[in-house]
Amino acid sequence: MTDTFKPKSDFLRALMERGYVHQCSDFPGLDAKAAAGDLIAYVGFDCTAPSLHVGHLLSIMMLSWLQRTGGKPIALMGGGTTRVGDPSGKDETRRMLTIETIEANKAGIRKVFSQFLDFGEGPTGAIMPDNAEWLTKLNYIDFLRDVGRHFSVNRMMSMDSVKLRLERDQELSFIEFNYMCLQAYDFVELNRRYGCIAQMGGSDQWGNIVTGIDLGRRMGTPQLYALTVPLLTTASGAKMGKTAAGAVWLEPDMLSAYDYWQFWRNAEDGDVGRFLRLFTFLPLGEIARLEKLGGAEINEAKKTLANEATALVHGPAAAAEAAETARKTFEEGGAAATLPSFTAPGAELVAGIGVLNAFVRAGLVPSTGEARRQIKGGGLRVNDSVVTDERALVRADQLVDGAIKLSLGRKKHILLRPE
Repeated sequence: MTDTFKPKSDFLRALMERGYVHQCSDFPGLDAKAAAGDLIAYVGFDCTAPSLHVGHLLSIMMLSWLQRTGGKPIALMGGGTTRVGDPSGKDETRRMLTIETIEANKAGIRKVFSQFLDFGEGPTGAIMPDNAEWLTKLNYIDFLRDVGRHFSVNRMMSMDSVKLRLERDQELSFIEFNYMCLQAYDFVELNRRYGCIAQMGGSDQWGNIVTGIDLGRRMGTPQLYALTVPLLTTASGAKMGKTAAGAVWLEPDMLSAYDYWQFWRNAEDGDVGRFLRLFTFLPLGEIARLEKLGGAEINEAKKTLANEATALVHGPAAAAEAAETARKTFEEGGAAATLPSFTAPGAELVAGIGVLNAFVRAGLVPSTGEARRQIKGGGLRVNDSVVTDERALVRADQLVDGAIKLSLGRKKHILLRPE
């Protein structure tokens, strides 16, 4: 229907023009609510890690677009559901986290949203409730009687999150089986407390979201709506947001502004226009101009993508500094002082650190075996000189302006400094 439906609301028009929409339970109904200024919608975020990562950005951007077009966004913290674990897309049961870990993770996640949403008491002010507020107070017998009776086990067994685990002969615990019940109840509770009528999320959440709509209908809420974004892959088919080094975190303490900038700067040519539409707020006309650039000029579009995306998460000043660091490193061939760095005891540098060990400690390669492979291909450099001997040492006499520059290929650099 996305090919034929013409939205009247600024919210759905922006999302559809930019490529956010995968599925919607009722396009006309949701559009009418958004056009009338009555749309309150939420996305849920479980607290399984100290930060969110790039894989969460599509949902976060949808919340921001909702607020920018006159709606009220709710970023729901899953302090309660994290204790259970979402089985969606998982081959095994999530590790059970302590309450203290969940609370610490929640505090880290909260910081991400300050860059994307304005929180306040007004009609469009974002709010951030925690489902632990109501889930931890539920009486099990009452919940089974009042809520559980509305769920069909037959239907639950047909959900992808359950069916795929069973088809792979992977164990699905009883506590995980209950996750969709709790998520559905969140939807009903948010409607009762805040008038929330829509849940948004990744396409893998579709089954859980429509289960919430059905529960709401059975428990007497107004009409509820579902809206999902596509699960994003790069032009080459790789999962978006994953690198050889791991997740691309949105928390500055977990990933530097420079590394975040480099992630976007290294986007594949075929992804630049799409990523500009999804991960920046640049006008569509400007994006159309940038994605027409070809040859070497496409690098200017990539720099714009990196600058805009990094400014959203780390702030404009950090984005500008990252861009300047990259310019000095790549265009001038220098070792900019603001490159990521790590330290080693001065005495150890005087004696010399094995080059394989140095690159592993820098995080540029995962193992000494990979370091050897890179050396054979000419992929490792020390102070811009290609490493040819795997028995070589990184020594204090190689310090230049107080640091030694270690490089993997031409795009990944880290400075080694003495403690």
